[in-house]
Amino acid sequence: MSKGVEGLTQAYQLLFGAALIFLALMLVLCLIRAIIGPRVADRVVAVNMMGTMVMVIIAILTVMLEEGYLADICLIYAMLSFLAVILLTKIYTGVYLERKASEERHQAAQKKLAAAKEGLLEELSDVGKGV
Repeated sequence: MSKGVEGLTQAYQLLFGAALIFLALMLVLCLIRAIIGPRVADRVVAVNMMGTMVMVIIAILTVMLEEGYLADICLIYAMLSFLAVILLTKIYTGVYLERKASEERHQAAQKKLAAAKEGLLEELSDVGKGV
């Protein structure tokens, strides 16, 4: 960026600095959502969004600092972020399916218990009629 007009270079530096500050603020807000999110899905989305914002921050720093190796780091971070979100989603799906199966087993046991009570009441009423 040092090859251009001095005023344009300063404008780019100001724009990139403002973008970095804005992204840092949004990163903090996503961190708060990831911590206090009401559901696990909200937390997973917040973690994914944080990874995306960090990649954008690294890309802006690549242009600002004119360091090509930061682009490689950005790509590596993108792969790690993708794998982390896939892992979190897989864990969340497993927990959800386990909870759903547990609730179904509980409901089936409740139905069996209700049927057993009904059968016992019928037997008692039959015994009461015969006495």
